[in-house]
Amino acid sequence: MPPADGAATGNVELLTATLAAAAAENRAALVGYLPAGFPTVDGGIQACVALLEGGCDIVEVGLPHSDPVLDGPVIQTADDIALRGGVRIAGVLRTVREAHAATGAPVLCMTYWNPVDRYGPERFAAELAAAGGAGCILPDLPVEESEGWRKAAERHGLATVFVVAPSSGDERLAKITRAGSGFVYAASLMGVTGTRASVGEQAAELVRRTKATTPLPVCVGLGVSTPAQAAEVAAFADGVIVGSAFVKRLLDAGDDLAAGLADVRALAGELAAGVRTRG
Repeated sequence: MPPADGAATGNVELLTATLAAAAAENRAALVGYLPAGFPTVDGGIQACVALLEGGCDIVEVGLPHSDPVLDGPVIQTADDIALRGGVRIAGVLRTVREAHAATGAPVLCMTYWNPVDRYGPERFAAELAAAGGAGCILPDLPVEESEGWRKAAERHGLATVFVVAPSSGDERLAKITRAGSGFVYAASLMGVTGTRASVGEQAAELVRRTKATTPLPVCVGLGVSTPAQAAEVAAFADGVIVGSAFVKRLLDAGDDLAAGLADVRALAGELAAGVRTRG
């Protein structure tokens, strides 16, 4: 359904085409994540561009939140830096706009529901679409309470990406995937974001069960940080999502943004090679 009154249309079709293009190359898509405003709004934009130029197909821009439920200590630290730096929704939307404009790649916003609810779902959807956004990942929005957002997102050409977890039963999986669009975010394990020594078999089983309920691509996140892990996940998933490993590169660089950007770009290239290996 197109937006009314000539309003901007988001890039859900670009997201779909990007995932389909990766599948046509017999590989998983590489999805990178960074919070907006970290280390600054300008620095965060440069980092998102570095991710995409380095080899990521898609980027998720995080809306920093003071009370995260999915994010581990690395992303929490980055969010705290961004919030203390004064980042607001305007800075998040600017990050989406400039990252997309610089690369032509699909850019999503990953956010908890409370900031969107307070801002106004219709207003947020309209402004995200106007910024060139492809959609929104909403890890804590219950499907049962999502109809208002989903209608606004559809009106503005945005995907609504829901998160499924190993604890989700088959009936619940089907309910979530019926409501979502763009792709399904499969959390590889129970817990919060962060690097892990092993991604494990739990993720493969979750992808198998999720794919039984939907034709949507299934992308796996939580725990992937090395090219070998990316290759392992790429063997059974349509996309590999990496966040904490990128954030850690920027944190480790401290005040040397140029070094952090170089490290982020290099890691994106290494992971891009990993998703092309497919185990």
